[in-house]
Amino acid sequence: MNFRKYLALTRLGMMEKLHYRLGTFVTLFGNLIYLVLIYFLWKAIYASSGSDVVNGMTLNDTLVYLVLATALFNFLEVFLVWDMSREIQSGSIVLKLLKPMSFRGYSFWSYIGENIMSFFLTFLPTFIIINILTKGSIALSFNLLFFVVSVIMALVINFSIDMICATICLYTESTWGLNMVKECIVLLLSGASIPLAFFPEALRNIVQYLPFRCIYDTPLNVLLQKPGYTLGEGLVFSLVLQLGWCIALSAIGALFWNVSLKKITVNGG
Repeated sequence: MNFRKYLALTRLGMMEKLHYRLGTFVTLFGNLIYLVLIYFLWKAIYASSGSDVVNGMTLNDTLVYLVLATALFNFLEVFLVWDMSREIQSGSIVLKLLKPMSFRGYSFWSYIGENIMSFFLTFLPTFIIINILTKGSIALSFNLLFFVVSVIMALVINFSIDMICATICLYTESTWGLNMVKECIVLLLSGASIPLAFFPEALRNIVQYLPFRCIYDTPLNVLLQKPGYTLGEGLVFSLVLQLGWCIALSAIGALFWNVSLKKITVNGG
């Protein structure tokens, strides 16, 4: 396998991310406003509860989790559905299909470059600031290694879900509504909007086995070394579950793409 072409695509993605620096800063500003709203919302929730601990989490625990979840969202997010929809409508997708490599591989490695830059521009600074403000509340040990492994699998799972949704573009040509529904489901069931600890027990027991949790909740709990996510206390199970969903969703996405590609209708030119 020639990895140089994948490295070239990764560098291209990094350069493209740097090219749109203003967009990155606007996103960060929007996230800052969102986090301010989140702070006052959860502060009011804890104040009304009359307790410093709700569902096993203090206000500080909840805020640290949600701030890092927002940064992780910016790091992992890809816009494959939007991009493919526009490419089908304009006809430019044909140029990618004619390239001497698979469309899925081309898209994945291109987005990896953007993800790498997002890590250094958003997640890493946020993590450092949070750890300073909380006076080192996030322990730095082997959990960082397991976090990296978990994040890599989260990248694959997130891309695979996007790829499955994007493939539907070959049938509908536009997936605005579908993508909005997908975003809401992923953000809710992954724990990115509300920590899964606040879910009703019956729903939480179902969600913990779904792939959405593997995108945000699992990496964050591994990083924060929450109970059930440390060596000897469920870490191996969580990583194996992630790996299983990586393989399953990648296989489903590849099969769905290969079948659907025969039905492509291209506009423009």
